[in-house]
Amino acid sequence: MEMIPVRSRAIRKIGYEPDIMRLKITFKQGRTYDFCRVPQEVFERFINSRSKGTFYNRYIEGKYHC
Repeated sequence: MEMIPVRSRAIRKIGYEPDIMRLKITFKQGRTYDFCRVPQEVFERFINSRSKGTFYNRYIEGKYHC
């Protein structure tokens, strides 16, 4: 999976595998987490959001467990 570097105070990189709907996020602290069954639309909105941290907190955190 290609990890895309992003501008964010909290997030370093974001990756997505559309075939299995898996989102991967690497945070600035160095930890990487996987999120399962994430619709591609959510990934696209996330990658294009102005604030990655705010988007993560509102739409991803606690919603897509593997």
